Amino acid sequence: MRLTLYTDLSLRLLMFLALRPEGLVTIQDAALRYRASRNHMMKVAQKLSGAGFIESVRGRGGGLRLSRPAAEIRIGDVVRTTEEDFRLVECFDAEQNTCALAPACRLKKALAEALGAYLAILDRYSLADLTVDGSIMRSLLRLGPPVAGQPVPELSSA
Repeated sequence: MRLTLYTDLSLRLLMFLALRPEGLVTIQDAALRYRASRNHMMKVAQKLSGAGFIESVRGRGGGLRLSRPAAEIRIGDVVRTTEEDFRLVECFDAEQNTCALAPACRLKKALAEALGAYLAILDRYSLADLTVDGSIMRSLLRLGPPVAGQPVPELSSA
């Protein structure tokens, strides 16, 4: 199974926010640090906000932050929210299925079981698990160590 770029950016944005719990992060800053389209990142932020993973603070000095502690955000929940299609093969969609083997085939059951196991493993991990020692990640994203009460420094787009 391959995750979409949308889900990948969703997970990366959440990790970025988890690494910066003391301040707000702008969509522009996240897009620059991940070398991603600002428009894509905006769509990701809107979806994550609507799903209750993040909150958006509007106005001057606004930005994004996690809406709850990173330890309460399960990776499986994020993937289920951001992936639109878990149909691994045609027969997962009864309306579109044209496979002649469908009435006797056991592949669908095996793949459904594998998908369930995949998501169950992702459910075991929280966002905090992915960012527990974020010092290397902060370095790679050119972030300083977290300092309470300080805004997140912006990258220059020039």
